Amino acid sequence: MPAKSQAQQKAAGAALAAKRGDMPKSELRGASKSMAKSMSEKQLDELASTKRKGKPGHVSKH
Repeated sequence: MPAKSQAQQKAAGAALAAKRGDMPKSELRGASKSMAKSMSEKQLDELASTKRKGKPGHVSKH
């Protein structure tokens, strides 16, 4: 499943780094913290590896 926005991709990248042990989980905030808890490493990798070109910075919740 590809990321819908650049913000979602960045959050997934931070969560993935914490899951892999590259950064402490205590540094995670907001969406990246919940992503780390609820998603597998494979799912996070798919979101984080999405190309940024053409993606909006943020997507509204509507």
